[in-house]
Amino acid sequence: MPYVIGGIIGAILGAVLAWVLSGIYRKNVYEAKVGSAEERSREILQKAEQDAETKKREALLEAKEEAMRKQAEADKEIRERRNELTRSEKSLANKEESLERKLNALEKRENSLANRENDLEKRRQKVDECVSQAQKELERISGLTSEQAKEYLLKSVEDEVKLDTAKLIKELDVKAKEEANRRARDYVVTAIQKCAADHVAEATVSVVQLPNDEMKGRIIGREGRNIRTLETMTGVELIIDDTPEAVILSGFDPIRREVARIALEKLILDGRIHPARIEEMVEKAQREVEATIKEEGESALIEVGVHGIHPELVKLLGRMRFRTSYGQNALKHSIEVAHLSGLLAAELGLDVRIAKRAGLLHDIGKAVDHEMEGSHVQLGVELCRKYKESAIVINAVESHHGDVEPTSLIACIVQAADTISAARPGARRETLEAYTKRLKQLEEIADSYKGVEKSFAIQAGREVRVMVVPDQVSDADMVLMARNIAKQIESELEYPGNIKINVIRESRAVEYAK
Repeated sequence: MPYVIGGIIGAILGAVLAWVLSGIYRKNVYEAKVGSAEERSREILQKAEQDAETKKREALLEAKEEAMRKQAEADKEIRERRNELTRSEKSLANKEESLERKLNALEKRENSLANRENDLEKRRQKVDECVSQAQKELERISGLTSEQAKEYLLKSVEDEVKLDTAKLIKELDVKAKEEANRRARDYVVTAIQKCAADHVAEATVSVVQLPNDEMKGRIIGREGRNIRTLETMTGVELIIDDTPEAVILSGFDPIRREVARIALEKLILDGRIHPARIEEMVEKAQREVEATIKEEGESALIEVGVHGIHPELVKLLGRMRFRTSYGQNALKHSIEVAHLSGLLAAELGLDVRIAKRAGLLHDIGKAVDHEMEGSHVQLGVELCRKYKESAIVINAVESHHGDVEPTSLIACIVQAADTISAARPGARRETLEAYTKRLKQLEEIADSYKGVEKSFAIQAGREVRVMVVPDQVSDADMVLMARNIAKQIESELEYPGNIKINVIRESRAVEYAK
């Protein structure tokens, strides 16, 4: 038992001893590790301090090098600027010296000029004295003053200039006429000879013949109901006066007037005149007129030989049958222009079909110009564009009165054909008042010129004969006077065709033998 206890105690003591010894060992190991770590940390710190010191020295060296480099650059720039300033100073100094030399030269030149001016002034005075003496001597010899001599010289020069101008104008006129006649004689004369058309004088009234005067009362009706119905349905005024066996229809629109004429004639033949019958007859007359309009348009196309025109344009052409311009029937005028255009185009070797088409449609705007705003030229252009006519036809319509420049020979041909048709004697008429007024204006324009003894407007205003005083108007003045009168007439008057200005100067010596 004691051995067992002793063994246990020994074991316990051995364990305690072993634990103590292990603790001492661990402590020694820990202290050794701590010492090693501290030594390593000291080494790291020393190395970091050395590296930092090294980098600090390197940074200082780099900064010093950068500063030295910038200092060198600044010194170089300063040297360059100093050199530039030195050069500028030298240049300025040279310029100042040059300016001083130029100023000195200018002063010398001014002095020289002043001396020359003094010399010239003295010489001018001597020349003036010599001229004055010579002028006095010339006046004494010629017996004329200086003013009289100037007037004589100017008069001589003016006469020479007038004579030269008159000769030049006459030569140019002769050359222009010869050239125009040479080019146009065959074309225009041939076209006019091949074409002729009758023109019916249209008016704003139509006359319906009655079988007897009793029919007037039936047309008026009870309390005027028949005449009011007819006027309301047609838009035409009925004039029933003392004219025997006749009723006058008055209206600006020729188509309405034609409807009223046909309706009234049908009513007279039928004998039954009352409001219901009037309405019926007016509707029939309207249908007949519309059919007539279409037939007239188609007949115009067939007569001219043009095809492919839009049906609406054909109707508008038919409406022109009832439209007049200065007494000239618009449709007949268009047909005549189409024929003339075709003939002229054939003579010039151009497209005859296009020329006829443009000539036929050139006044198409007159079919609607009383219903729509705008001139017949503008309306015609709009209609041609609306119904897809070619650009050549549109330009011919637009330029036939000179509103725009023609862009093709076809347009020029249509313009010439329109003028020929309108200016042909008998094609148009004008009122007596306008005719006499135009003749009076022609004579007044001619009489307003100095040296005109008397003037006469003859040949229905197509020629003006001007008699001048021979002592006041020379041969050269005649040419200028005729030209000036023509220009004034062109600017102040409106007239168809051309007006010939014929200035006559003649000298007569009369003596009687006794």
